Parts: sequence; C-alpha cells; structure tokens
Amino acid sequence: MRFKDRHPDSRIPQVNLVPMMDVLMTVLTFFIIISMTLTGRQLLDINLPRSSTNPDSQQQSAKPREQPIPLIVGLNLQGELILDSQPASLEQLSQRLQEHFTQHPNGILVLKADRELPYESVAQMLEILRDIGGDRVSLAVE
Repeated sequence: MRFKDRHPDSRIPQVNLVPMMDVLMTVLTFFIIISMTLTGRQLLDINLPRSSTNPDSQQQSAKPREQPIPLIVGLNLQGELILDSQPASLEQLSQRLQEHFTQHPNGILVLKADRELPYESVAQMLEILRDIGGDRVSLAVE
C-alpha cells in the first residue's frame, strides 16, 4: 500500500486574502471619506459673524412665484454702496428700496459684493439691508 501517490486534485484548498483585503480597504476608505464630509464643519475653527435674529423665524412660502424683478446693489472693496453704477448713501438706498418694492411687490434685492471684502462686512451689509426693508436679499456669485 502506497500512500505517497495521491491524486493531483486532492491538494489542500488555499484562501487568497489579497482580493478580500482590497475590498475591505475600499469599503473602509469610503466610510472614512463620508464621515469626514459629514463632520467637516466641526473640524474647522472658524468664527462666523452672528446675525441678531434667528434664521428659523423667517419662513418662506412654498408657492411658486413669478420671476421677481431685482434691484442690484453693489458693495466695493472700500465698503461703499454702489447703486445705478454710482456711489450712494444709506438714505438714498433706503429711498430707492422703498420705491422698488412699491412698484414691484415681488421684487428682490441682489447684493454684489467684492470678493476681497471680509465676510463680516458682507454680513453687516446684509443686516443693514434687512433692517431697511430688504427681506428678500440674494448674494450674487460668478
């Protein structure tokens, strides 16, 4: 009786771990990236300017509206208001804003602020516009 002659198909099965490790590393990478995007706001130490009102108190209607007519207000790098391509004061802006909303009740106000302005300056201007009566203010971006 010879035990050394084994059949060639009777080898011990082997598990190849390399493809399984590739799949596990891919899944792990996916979960790391997703978790970092969900908690990214907590990782950065940024002091954002605060508004004096609660944004949850302002509710928007869900009804579709007609295309509103915008009034465009600029804010240059020196912090000056630009209205109709000319520097304007807050009084002039207030008067023009009241006229605009009287003529166009569904009109909006678009603020075009210089990209080099500090965020706090833009936020202060948004608060001033809201106090004047521009409750529908949008920021223009390129």
